[in-house]
Amino acid sequence: MSEWVVLLRGINVGGINIKMADLRAALTSAGFTDVRTVLATGNVLLNSPLTSVVVKEQVENTLAQAFGYQAWVVVLDVPTLRAIVECYPFDAERQGWHPYVVFGTDSTHLTELSALADELDVELERVAAGRDVVYWEVRAGSTTTSRFGKATAKAKFKPTTTTRNLRTLVKILA
Repeated sequence: MSEWVVLLRGINVGGINIKMADLRAALTSAGFTDVRTVLATGNVLLNSPLTSVVVKEQVENTLAQAFGYQAWVVVLDVPTLRAIVECYPFDAERQGWHPYVVFGTDSTHLTELSALADELDVELERVAAGRDVVYWEVRAGSTTTSRFGKATAKAKFKPTTTTRNLRTLVKILA
């Protein structure tokens, strides 16, 4: 039995509203055990003997059936998430800045996003490539208007990426 972290993209922020109790119930009904949610932004911990690929497929199918939308999720194990958090390359406590991690299921999309590093205004934001993630630091108030923020919002990245504040990831691991 493995413990998996499931990160849902775009719920409770973009018109897809799901109560966490309903999310837990749907995933439990699908056969996952010890289903827990962290905050109301689509962060789930669950147990399953299945591989990450099968967990991803089953969670996406369950969400589509239970809530009527095309769901996209990123699935990783707890040790991998812990390593990602520990490798954050910027000052996570920098005053006036937000620390983010962009997760992805398509390495070419992550490579394309991380390639923007040289084009960014370092007074506003910075990015660094990680293992299957892109680390991002952005001045508070500029998350959605910065060059990188706008790039991550492009439609082509919607099915393959999701972004989390580093502080949220720490709460998931607590």
